[in-house]
Amino acid sequence: MRIKFQQSLDGLKERLLIMAGLAEQAIQRSIEAYSTRDASICELVLRAEPSINRLEREIDQMALDLLAMEQPMAIDLRFILSVIRINADLERVGDQAVNIVVRVREMGAFANIDLPVDIPKLAALASAMVRKALQAFIEGNAELAKSVLTLDDQVDQMNDAAFRALSALIKEKPELTPQALNALIIARNLERVGDHATNIAEDVIFWVRGADVRHNPVDASLGDHI
Repeated sequence: MRIKFQQSLDGLKERLLIMAGLAEQAIQRSIEAYSTRDASICELVLRAEPSINRLEREIDQMALDLLAMEQPMAIDLRFILSVIRINADLERVGDQAVNIVVRVREMGAFANIDLPVDIPKLAALASAMVRKALQAFIEGNAELAKSVLTLDDQVDQMNDAAFRALSALIKEKPELTPQALNALIIARNLERVGDHATNIAEDVIFWVRGADVRHNPVDASLGDHI
């Protein structure tokens, strides 16, 4: 029975990693769409969303079935609970990608101008946070997960800088308001991607160490180590 249960846990992890791959791909494509203004790439992101949503429901059901049938304890229970939460955050990363391509399509109706914000740089940092958080999950590495938490401030600072620069541009050149507003919203979407990566990292710490650090990151070193 224990072997079968472990195989079920491995299967759950495998499905979550497929979900992670889809979410990462969606974000990468959305930023490529922003950089190229390629409507066909926007379409790829939009067409992939139903697959992400279906997989989210499938993973949740697998996790709930394991909770109901196996009544796991300690670290196995924390693993399953963490998978449920990580699954939700990955689905929301996919949602942010959809939000971005919707804005990119709107920007396609206006002149492509240089804006005082480095969206690809912000995207690279937010994406790196997601990758690192997922690597921490794959390895069960709480220290790696902790390193993700420190990157969130950088993403927040870049988003704040984008807000200030684009707000100033709107005041100086009102005719550029549509492009500036869409870029501002895209920056906000990427800041949210960073938030979801932070959530994933916190869930890895909860799984591995039994420490809930969602509202108190300094406690990331605590836990029962079961």
